Amino acid sequence: MSFSLADFDLAEMLRCGRDLRDATQGASSQEAAAEAVVRYLYDTARDADGERQCLLARFYKTHAYGALEPSLQAFARQTLGGVAPGDEVRCLALLATAGDVPAWNSRHLSRGHQAIPLPTAEMVAQAPMIAELIRALGIDAGAVVAPHPEVVRGAAGKSYRIFYVEEALGSPYIPAQQEFVTQHGVRSVIGFGGLLAQGDLFAVILFSRVHIPESCAERFRNVALDLKIALTALGDVPVFAPAAEPTPERTGEPQPA
Repeated sequence: MSFSLADFDLAEMLRCGRDLRDATQGASSQEAAAEAVVRYLYDTARDADGERQCLLARFYKTHAYGALEPSLQAFARQTLGGVAPGDEVRCLALLATAGDVPAWNSRHLSRGHQAIPLPTAEMVAQAPMIAELIRALGIDAGAVVAPHPEVVRGAAGKSYRIFYVEEALGSPYIPAQQEFVTQHGVRSVIGFGGLLAQGDLFAVILFSRVHIPESCAERFRNVALDLKIALTALGDVPVFAPAAEPTPERTGEPQPA
């Protein structure tokens, strides 16, 4: 059963949270769970005529550079001009993606967002969307860059917040205005997530082709909590799926996030 981003009521909120818990149950890796999340949100958000309302759904998670796959380490080094960060430096890794454009359906095909190094809070500030996402979720950038147990415990008691851009067109927080927002008709954007037990940030970002009222966007606070419970229930599964990485040519992908 579908739900509407433009009219996301209490019943749909509760069902969405339950469906995400069911979809991720028993996942063999965090990547597999993230794939189930973005695929569900992309496929299920529809209007009364059955048309998709979400044109792109993405799942990000911070991860220590030293524990990244070799290809993602290479990507992160390239982002830093060929310089390798320390093993403990957090990188914002794209775990899963689903969308209208073929290249938006594999994390391996992203040209700019496979693994974004976050060595300092100052560097986080240089990426407006990431910085605003972290701020809007109520998390200090310093805690993302260098998570500490006391920070994680402190965040556990906070109410969940959302990243919400009612009108993507002209927003300083949504990059690639011409080739992404205008070309693909992005109307509103929602991000939701939080901190996991080890201090890593997880975040889901939805790019919608329909206007999402603030009252509907706010209900994704509860969805974030449901998703955190689902991810925590996975226990110590690997972060990345063992499948071989595809290597087709990366062409024509806009830079949405």
